[in-house]
Amino acid sequence: MYKILIVDDEEHIRALIKKYAYFEGHSVYEAENGLKAIDMCKNNMYDIIIMDIMMPELDGFSACREIRKFSNTPILILSARGEEYDRINGFEVGVDDFVVKPFSPKELMLRINAIMKRAKPAVQAQQNEILSIKGFTADLTARLVYVDGERLTLSPKEYDLLFYMIRNKNIALTREKLICDVWGYDFYGDDRTLDTHIKLLRKELGQYSELIVTVRGVGYRFETPN
Repeated sequence: MYKILIVDDEEHIRALIKKYAYFEGHSVYEAENGLKAIDMCKNNMYDIIIMDIMMPELDGFSACREIRKFSNTPILILSARGEEYDRINGFEVGVDDFVVKPFSPKELMLRINAIMKRAKPAVQAQQNEILSIKGFTADLTARLVYVDGERLTLSPKEYDLLFYMIRNKNIALTREKLICDVWGYDFYGDDRTLDTHIKLLRKELGQYSELIVTVRGVGYRFETPN
């Protein structure tokens, strides 16, 4: 199964997650602060990291930022707060999902399974998938995006969302379908998670943000010129 690194300064939170993770057959490793987590990630490989935000020594966001410099291991953030600022900050540093405390351990396990399912390398049905619109270029095979010749640095989930919409370009995609197909779950999806990623993508695309169209009452559409 999965090697899970739990990073939280509260021992009872680590114990709760460990209990459910063990029940599903996963291996669990623990760190009580961000500095220790960084050191462990440099010396070991994990399938997924569950990271608290508020910790001594080094907070979760700073730890995620450092880990992203050398690892693309999926990261799920735990937070006692659910403000949009925290979500945006988390997604900007490259986390894959965001769970607010108190949380359901069963839901957490479902989210972990969904993240890992999406993290598996997908076999592309078509090679060299490239979309170019004026100064916007997306190489879906190489997972590269350029705006006016400048390469963008997106989070793993931002790439997933953008490329999914491109592959389904000019189709109105419901919010439920986007959450289900990109995050791998539907009932447990959070509209705010989708909206935050769309907002971040539009910011990165700059003048080409208009390619992502809001379909009122439905969801979103990646629109290409005729």
